[in-house]
Amino acid sequence: MTNAALQKMLERYDRTTVSGASDALREVIQEIALLGLSRSSFFSRAAFYGGTALRIFYDLNRFSEDLDFSLLEPETDFDLNEFAPYMRDELAAFGFDVTFEQKEKRFESRVESAFLKADTASQLLVIQDAGGAAGSVPRGKVLKVKIEVDTDPPGGFATEVKYHLRPIPFSVRLYAAPDLFAGKMHAVLCRSWKGRVKGRDWYDMQWYIAGGVPLHLAHLGQRMEQSGDLPKGTVLTPDLFQKRLRARIEQLDAEAARRDVAPFLRNQDEAALWSKDYFLAITEKIRFS
Repeated sequence: MTNAALQKMLERYDRTTVSGASDALREVIQEIALLGLSRSSFFSRAAFYGGTALRIFYDLNRFSEDLDFSLLEPETDFDLNEFAPYMRDELAAFGFDVTFEQKEKRFESRVESAFLKADTASQLLVIQDAGGAAGSVPRGKVLKVKIEVDTDPPGGFATEVKYHLRPIPFSVRLYAAPDLFAGKMHAVLCRSWKGRVKGRDWYDMQWYIAGGVPLHLAHLGQRMEQSGDLPKGTVLTPDLFQKRLRARIEQLDAEAARRDVAPFLRNQDEAALWSKDYFLAITEKIRFS
C-alpha cells in the first residue's frame, strides 16, 4: 500500500505511460532526497540551484534530471558520502530501494558528483503506476538522479531559505533568484556544446526573462572569470554581456536546441518560436541587478 504522503505527491502526474510514470518516479525521488538532506547539516553549508531547483520551488514547466548544489564557502575536504545515509534512509522510509554511488574523478575538478540509482521497473511498482508501465520497462533499466556539488564556488551570491510541503514540510537553502539566473547565463554563455547544444539552458533563460527576474551581473562576471571565460579584472558591463550573448546566439542551432528540450516539455508550443531572431529579440528584455 502506497504511503499517504507519497500518494498525495503522485496525484500531480499522469502515470498511464512509461514516460509519465518514469518522470513521476524521478521527481518524487528528487524531493524525498532533498528532505533527507534537510535533516542533516547540508543546507548550513550548501545551497540548491539549477533547473531542478526552479522546477521544485518556482514551478518551472519542464522536467529536470539532476540535483545541483553549491557550497557557501570553498571546502577542499568536502565529502558528499557524509550525506548519503540521510538520503538513502529517507527514501527507504517511503519504500524506495536506492543506492548511492560517488563518481570517481578522472581529472582534478572542484565538482563532487554522485548518483542515486534505482531499478526502474521495481520502483515503478512502489508508485503503483496506473497504466502498468513497469511491465513495459526493459529488464535492468536503471533510473539515475545525478547529484553535483560545487566545492569552490565563486563569490558574490545571496541565498534564501524556502519551504517545501512535499512529502512533508521541510526547508531548503537556495540561491536567490537573480543569482540563479546568473548561474544559468553562465551555462548559456560558456557551456561547451561538444556537438550537442543544451536546449534546456535556452528554455530556462526564456523562463527567467518572461518572469522578469533580474540578472545579477556581478555574480555572473565572477563565475565567468573563475571559469576562464572572462579576463581577470574585467568588469562585465551590460553592454559587454549583451555583446557576448549575441555572439553566442549567432552560433546557436535553434532547431537542435528545440529537439534537445522536447523530451522535458509537456507543451511543445513553448519552444515553437525558437530561432536566432527570436532569442536576439527577447534578450533585449533582460534586466540587471
